[in-house]
Amino acid sequence: MSEELDMENMQPAAAVNYSEDAIQTLDWKEHIRRRPGMYIGKLGDGTNSDDGIYVLLKEVLDNAIDEYMMGFGRQIEITIDETSVEVRDHGRGVPLGKVVDVVSKMNTGGKYDSKAFKKSVGLNGVGLKAVNALSTEFEIISTRDGEFKRAVFAYGELKQESPLEPSDAPNGTLIRFTPDPSIFRDYKYRDEFIEPLLKNYTFLNTGLTIVYNGRKFHSRNGLLDLLRENMTKEPLYPIIHLQGEDIEIAITHANQYGEEYYSFVNGQHTTQGGTHLSAFKEAVSRTLKDFFGRNFEYSDIRNGIIAAVAVKVEEPVFESQTKTKLGSRDMGPEGPTIAKFVGDFIKKELDNYLHRNLDVADVILKKVQESERDRKAMSGITKKAREKAKQVSLHNKKLLDCRVHLNDTKGDDALKLASSIFITEGDSAAGSITKIRDVATQAVFSLRGKPLNTFGVTQKVLYENDEFNLLQAALNIEEGIDGLRYNNVIIATDADVDGMHIRLLMITFFLQFFPDLIKKGHVYVLQTPLFRVRNKKTAKRTGSRNKAAADDTVYCYTDEERIAAINRLGANAEITRFKGLGEISPEEFRTFIGPDMRVDRVTLRKDDAVAELLEFYMGKNTMDRQTFIIDNLVVEDDKDIAIEA
Repeated sequence: MSEELDMENMQPAAAVNYSEDAIQTLDWKEHIRRRPGMYIGKLGDGTNSDDGIYVLLKEVLDNAIDEYMMGFGRQIEITIDETSVEVRDHGRGVPLGKVVDVVSKMNTGGKYDSKAFKKSVGLNGVGLKAVNALSTEFEIISTRDGEFKRAVFAYGELKQESPLEPSDAPNGTLIRFTPDPSIFRDYKYRDEFIEPLLKNYTFLNTGLTIVYNGRKFHSRNGLLDLLRENMTKEPLYPIIHLQGEDIEIAITHANQYGEEYYSFVNGQHTTQGGTHLSAFKEAVSRTLKDFFGRNFEYSDIRNGIIAAVAVKVEEPVFESQTKTKLGSRDMGPEGPTIAKFVGDFIKKELDNYLHRNLDVADVILKKVQESERDRKAMSGITKKAREKAKQVSLHNKKLLDCRVHLNDTKGDDALKLASSIFITEGDSAAGSITKIRDVATQAVFSLRGKPLNTFGVTQKVLYENDEFNLLQAALNIEEGIDGLRYNNVIIATDADVDGMHIRLLMITFFLQFFPDLIKKGHVYVLQTPLFRVRNKKTAKRTGSRNKAAADDTVYCYTDEERIAAINRLGANAEITRFKGLGEISPEEFRTFIGPDMRVDRVTLRKDDAVAELLEFYMGKNTMDRQTFIIDNLVVEDDKDIAIEA
């Protein structure tokens, strides 16, 4: 590739201007604000659990949790409205002479030389500084031994600092902040993501009470409570709960496909696992295999397993700034390897438990044998199906791939998190998305008509069905979701009855065979507009694709949005009802799958009664559903506003 040249001096243009003046040193807060992804991962608007506003909340909470772990303060109070946060702990309080420094000077903290704090997540002295720099308002008040100190910031700039004043309040630190809406566009804190985060804190810190907007969260049984909270099927045997110094585990099996894990390091939820989870899976498999004295496959032992593991590691090393995957090999500078530590604990404690509870061991044995029989019965079918999946040209017929996948060992973490696959209905919708997608991160898989209703079918039927066989291969989830090639699996169907039906069929497939894909937050439904309302005069004068007309074109996702747009544009409003994705032009689609893409996350909780819902809505009780529809049918008058042609 040739460089652009400065024609007068015949030098590369970049070299002409490259002088001392081109070298910049950014202020700490300016660097954070220019490169927020380096400090908090993705930004987002709060519609996903890993969006930046929740990372900011967690950075503040981690400091409060560290105080509890040191033995100071058994309660944390949190108040959150849609846009602002207040956290008050009852720890020792920040030393009053350092209140300003700890939130505004990089690499400043109290954990570098403390042995007790070595098993903390935040060791780099960055967290609170990032929260400060990325907030329009940030306030810290530290109360300590009858005195308090207050400091107020805006965008990381100190605006007000109080002198030491007397106080009769209990010791502790209070932090208030409001994330900057220019960075976190249209953001809003959502209970559906905050509550699981707070519950995990209590599961990992038994005895701690968190009061969130008046509601109390508390756990007496640690990871045992965590599994009870998250399991969506009944356990086959009582949960095995084992604890030791720096390690806690909980294990059971259920009648479900795949493996389901919850892993933590020093209180950090490592959603992508890491060395501790790999060691845990290996050790559980080996211990059960040795206990039964059978040459079982590890996959048969772990099929249907639901487990949690939490370890405390000195000076943990994570594979990304967002700390979702542990990279450490050792428990600490002077400790054993993580694999040996976890392996030795499980070999001793799990083996002892099984010898004392032979009835539980019998249930596990029957489950493993059942998985083994099913696998052997399926071996010929799966082999044939996989060969067929390889023979079919996925890249030409069903799958238009992207360049970044989750199971790559190289590449940008932010791109991996952004990697998505759109599951579309029909070639026309796939064609529109394909023409304007981001080829680096967005893939497209095209369904052929309505897929099979997989409720109640066996894996044999699944592999014999071309559509789902090829989809499994495209996602790389046949052996579980560890090899998932896309972080976001987005169902993109028409917003009509047929499109809704296809959504249900796809969600049923994931619920039946890959529930962990939903539990881990990977499955979404794409929202697409029902109407386009535009100024017909402007459209005719400038052309519908002209950027000048953009402000006069509104895409409406609900009837309420449509009516508001009509009222704004008045008699010049021209309304188009989109009947399907194939009717939306590629240029218009750019709006719907770009940075402002609207998606609904598919969630799965214990109290959703999934088995009963699937039985009723996707089972063979056609007459019951028909009666239900008739009894609940609501007919409304057409209240559309008439507009002159």
